[in-house]
Amino acid sequence: MHMLNQYTDSELLDLLAKGNDAAFTEIYNRYWKKLFAVAAAKIQDMEEAEEIVQEIFVSLWKRREALQITTALDRYLVVSVKYRVIKVLARRHHSRQYLNSLQAPALEDDSTQQWLAFEELQERLEALVSGLPEKCQLVYRLSREKGYSQQQIAEALQISEKTVEAHLGKALKTLRHGLNQFLLSILL
Repeated sequence: MHMLNQYTDSELLDLLAKGNDAAFTEIYNRYWKKLFAVAAAKIQDMEEAEEIVQEIFVSLWKRREALQITTALDRYLVVSVKYRVIKVLARRHHSRQYLNSLQAPALEDDSTQQWLAFEELQERLEALVSGLPEKCQLVYRLSREKGYSQQQIAEALQISEKTVEAHLGKALKTLRHGLNQFLLSILL
């Protein structure tokens, strides 16, 4: 065939549509370096840039019969490279996000540990309450476990409200001190 390097892009595309290998080779030789430079500048990876350009030319060959390019061929090819670059960059971004999500510290389920700590705290509280003097313990249990008011406790035990208040104050002070000691021993 004639010297294809003398042909216009439009003439080469017409020959390409008819399956002319030499026309394809001329288009490839004419634009490969320019497309590679565009891709490499955008993604900073020579192998990936080369792969993008190869994909563009493979796609050009596969679609040669149905291809209708309405702009200049070089412009069409450069835009095609840019779209592929965008896809590659988006894929990289998603990969980084996925890897970052894998590396993020996993939230541990420590509900069993919390339950055991709660059980231990309840046991300690019960031991402290059981260690209170009998009347003090009775007033505390009626107040905190049964939900009685100070007046109801006074009536039930036939003591003054001031005495109920004194027993509750003593119970709470003793329990607070005992629980503080217990919590300090756990933390240290």
